[in-house]
Amino acid sequence: MVILLLANDSGGLFGFRREVLQAMLSAGYEVHICLPDGPFIPELVQMGCIFEPYAFNRHGTNPFAELRMIRDYKKIIKRISPDIVLTYTIKPNIYGGMACASLGVPYVANITGLGTAVENSGILQKITLTLYKFGLRKAQKVFFQNTENQAFMLKHGVVKGAYALLPGSGVNLERFSVLEYPNEEHTEFAFISRIMREKGADQYLEAAAYIKEKYPNTVFHVCGSCEQNYGDRLKALHEKGVIVYHGTVQDVREVLKRVHCTIHPTYYPEGMSNVLLESSACARPILTTDRSGCREVIDDGVNGYVVRQKDSKDLIAKIEKFIALPWEEKRQMGLNGRRKVEKEFDRQIVVDAYLKEINAIDGSKSKKGGVAP
Repeated sequence: MVILLLANDSGGLFGFRREVLQAMLSAGYEVHICLPDGPFIPELVQMGCIFEPYAFNRHGTNPFAELRMIRDYKKIIKRISPDIVLTYTIKPNIYGGMACASLGVPYVANITGLGTAVENSGILQKITLTLYKFGLRKAQKVFFQNTENQAFMLKHGVVKGAYALLPGSGVNLERFSVLEYPNEEHTEFAFISRIMREKGADQYLEAAAYIKEKYPNTVFHVCGSCEQNYGDRLKALHEKGVIVYHGTVQDVREVLKRVHCTIHPTYYPEGMSNVLLESSACARPILTTDRSGCREVIDDGVNGYVVRQKDSKDLIAKIEKFIALPWEEKRQMGLNGRRKVEKEFDRQIVVDAYLKEINAIDGSKSKKGGVAP
C-alpha cells in the first residue's frame, strides 16, 4: 500500500506527525512525503520516508502560482499512484484536495488552524472559504483540531462529508516526559514559537523588558525563527541582556529543562498549540490567551494563568503573579498540566485515528482482491 503525505514544513512534519509516519512505516506501507526541502528531511528519510521535493510559497497569493499547485500535485499523484493521500495545512489541504478529487484518489485532510486569511472577515476570507469547499468536497475524512474551527467551517458549509475532532496533533508523552523542576536561583521564562506579531511577540518582548528591570534575577528565553522583521530588535535586546535569543531550537526539551514557565501570548488562529502541549507534558506551567487552540490546554489558576490578547500590561501582571508564587506551588502547577495532557492529549489518539482511515482503504482493497501488506 502506498501513502502520500502533503505538507508545507519539515519541522512540523517531524516534530508533530512523526508517530503517525512511524506507525505507517511499521505497518509495511510505502510512505512518500511531498513538501519543500528543510532541515528535518534527512531525519524523515532515515525513518524510511521517500522524499518528494516540492517548493512553494506558504504565504504567496499570486493566483497563477496557486492554480499551478493543482497541476503540480496532480503530476506527483499520477507518478506515485498512492492508495490514499494525507494533507496538512491550508495550501496542501486546498490544492492537494482539488488534485485528489479530480483524480478520484481518497484523501484525508487535517485543518491545523484557520489562518488569518480565514479568521479575518473580508474578500480574502470569502475566496479562501470557496477554495476550501472545492478542496474538501470529496475528502474521505476532515480532521479538526479544536471545536471552534470545526463549528466555523461547518457553519460556512465548507465540509459536507465525514469529519472528526482530534486533540490537536497530540503530544508524545514518552518523549516529552516530566522534567525536574528547576531551583529558584533565577526564574526563567520561554517564548517558543515562530517570531510573529500574531504569536504575541511584541507583548512578550515588552513584558520581558519591564520584568527584567524590576526583577533582575529573571531570564527570558526566545526560541524560534523570524517570520517577520524582528531580527534587529531581537539582536539588540539580546545584547542588552533583556532576552536570550536561541534562534531555531532543534530540541525544545533542552530549553524546557531550565525554565519555570512557558509564555504563549498568541492571538494567531491556532489549531492546537503544540508548544503548550509539550510544555505541559514536561510539567511546566503555562501563560497563554483565552482563544481556540490554547484555551483547551489551560485551566486558569490550575496549570497556569490566562492572559488577555494583545495586552502587555495584563501579561506583566500575570508574570508578576507567577513570580510571587512559592516554588512548590509553581511545581504543582506544572504537574497539574502534565495530568491534563495525559488524560486529554495523548498522541496515540491521533495515530489510531489515522490508522483507522488508512485501514478502511486497505480493507476495501483486500475485498477487491488486492494484496494487503
